[in-house]
Amino acid sequence: MTAVPTSAPRTRGGQAARALSAELSKLISLPATWLTLGGTLVVNLILTIAFTTAGLSGSTGTRSATDIGLASISYAQAGFVILGVLATCSEYTGGQIRTTLIAMPRRTVQLTAKHLALAIVVLPAALVTAASGVVLTTSTLGDTATPVTSGHVARVLIGVTAYLALTTLLSAAVGALVRQTLAAVVVLLGYYFIVGPLLRDQTQAAKYLPDTAGFAMWFPVADNASAVTPVQGALLLTAWTIVLIAVVMLGYRRWDA
Repeated sequence: MTAVPTSAPRTRGGQAARALSAELSKLISLPATWLTLGGTLVVNLILTIAFTTAGLSGSTGTRSATDIGLASISYAQAGFVILGVLATCSEYTGGQIRTTLIAMPRRTVQLTAKHLALAIVVLPAALVTAASGVVLTTSTLGDTATPVTSGHVARVLIGVTAYLALTTLLSAAVGALVRQTLAAVVVLLGYYFIVGPLLRDQTQAAKYLPDTAGFAMWFPVADNASAVTPVQGALLLTAWTIVLIAVVMLGYRRWDA
């Protein structure tokens, strides 16, 4: 008897759906996921209060609720970097990855499902984190805030949310590449908080790197024709993320668990 031609695609689709469901379940049930996201939100609100207080005293040089309310994202992004690393490195602790690969032997499907599950979780979390800062600043500044349109606020929040989500996925790819939580976190935080800022001060080429290009998605440099636009920044950061994930997938199929 010949096989039904349409059965294979359905089987592959079913495997992908089961893989996504399994990875989503693991990520949601991981206590570190909620501790990291909750801690990031709290830290972001504390920093927002500090920046808003400075804004009320005139120390920030701006009364824009979006600029002040999102200033803390430069620091709060550390939580999303850590989340990305934990999502891919946690299974290597104690060798749980072997059990995962026995259940899902198609490594490309498994890694893709892990990144998709992470995106599903991190997108709403990133939006809540970004919006909470803006709402808190707007309510505190009140009528003293610089007027902005709702369209501007929406564009900025979309940019921040996309930036945090892509940064998390990029961090997850680095975590899968390094496969050691502490080492991956040190490398990424060292880049985002030390190497990246130094390169921005030293060379124009830094605008094509993931952190600088990502910042342009929500905090573009005004009156600078050579600066990266929000759209270009989004494309650059997306390209960096895709390339890193592709590199990991190529190696992941050959590495020992």
